[in-house]
Amino acid sequence: MKYLIMTKRTAKFDPQVIEPHYEFLRDLLAREILELFGPFTDKSGGAYMINAASLEEATAIVHLDPVYTSGSSEVTIYEWNAKKTFA
Repeated sequence: MKYLIMTKRTAKFDPQVIEPHYEFLRDLLAREILELFGPFTDKSGGAYMINAASLEEATAIVHLDPVYTSGSSEVTIYEWNAKKTFA
């Protein structure tokens, strides 16, 4: 199943968390868990899409993200039936 993770910066956002967050995403990409990722152009946060067997697994993965563990961002996880066609 695919999960869309939305991150929204909090008042506690620390710019030093960006590189550890990117390292976290690089690891997910290397493990073929991460499909898409990117920041919002207004710098308010970002989003990424992962593959996981369940919402519980997705939550466990996302709760290791440094933007979450540092309190720098609020994180919301959506189970997502992403599609590329209307078939």
